[in-house]
Amino acid sequence: MEPVLDTRERIVEAAERVMRTKGLAQTTTKEIAREAGCSEGTLYNHFESKEALFLSVLRERLPDFIRQVVAFPERAGSGTVRGNLEEIGCAALSFYREVVPLGACLLAEPGRLAMQRDYLRERGAGPHKAHELVARYLHAEQQNGRVRRDIDPLAATRLLLGGCFQQAYISPLAGMDISGAAGQRLVEQLVDTLMVVLSPE
Repeated sequence: MEPVLDTRERIVEAAERVMRTKGLAQTTTKEIAREAGCSEGTLYNHFESKEALFLSVLRERLPDFIRQVVAFPERAGSGTVRGNLEEIGCAALSFYREVVPLGACLLAEPGRLAMQRDYLRERGAGPHKAHELVARYLHAEQQNGRVRRDIDPLAATRLLLGGCFQQAYISPLAGMDISGAAGQRLVEQLVDTLMVVLSPE
C-alpha cells in the first residue's frame, strides 16, 4: 500500500496536468482521478472539492510566489526598496504567467466563479491578499523613511502587481515573450517608473 503522501502528490501533479490542458472550469475530478491512476473516492479522501485541489496546485506546483509574498512585509528595512520590489514583481509575473491560463475561464462561468470565491473567502485566501501584503511592506517602508509618506501603499501595489498581471494576460494573445530576461526587464521598467513617486528624494 502506497504512503498517503505519495497518493496525494500524484493527485496534485495529475490535477496540474489536466488543468493546464483543459482549464479549471472544464476539468472534472473524474478526469483528474483517472490521470492520477486512482479512484474518484480516493481523490475525495484527500481533497474536499475541485476548488481545494486547485488551491493546492497553486500553492505546491506553481512558482513560489505565495510563500514569498507572505514573508514580504518582513523585508522592510532590508536591502533596497527598488530591489525588493523587483524581486516580488518578478515572482508575481512568473506566478501570473502560470495561473492566468489555468483560471481565466472561471470568469466566463458565474456559478463556478462564485464557488471558487466562496471557497477562498472561507479560508481567508484570495488574490487580493497578495496586494494587502505588498501594501503592508510599503507602509512599513514609509515608517522607515524609505518611501514617501504621502503615497497610498495599496494603490502603488496595484500598479506593480496589476501591471504584472496584465502583461501575463496579454502576452499569449500578443505573442509576447515575458519569460527570463524579457520578464526581468519588464519588471525593472515597472519598478523604475514606480520609484519616481515612491522615493523620498
